[in-house]
Amino acid sequence: MDPNLRNLKDFLTLYNKVTELCFGRCVDNLSQRELFEQEETCVDRCVTKFARFNQNMMKVYVDVQTKINAKRMEEAEDAAKKLEQQQQEERIKESLKQKEVTSATASVLTPADNTSGNLTM
Repeated sequence: MDPNLRNLKDFLTLYNKVTELCFGRCVDNLSQRELFEQEETCVDRCVTKFARFNQNMMKVYVDVQTKINAKRMEEAEDAAKKLEQQQQEERIKESLKQKEVTSATASVLTPADNTSGNLTM
């Protein structure tokens, strides 16, 4: 879903919930089209309270989310360092194995020193 469309849908859902909540709490009488003064005051307070709460909640969310993201980045960097360390250790082990194979092969292929059976011409 398009992010802008999703944001609009979320906003409208929130708007409808606030409207329903504040209407249910504040409107007592449906006998006339206009709100009574006390109903209008109640609706204004309800919406203001909800908006302030939502704003504070979003501040906390942003702070918490920032900390979570920083922690995840730190964990990812640590994991990358550990992986690099493991790869380096594997390269060292492989290098040592190759040296052992090379030295073992060299000692097998080197002719033995045969000084007791010198042939003289």
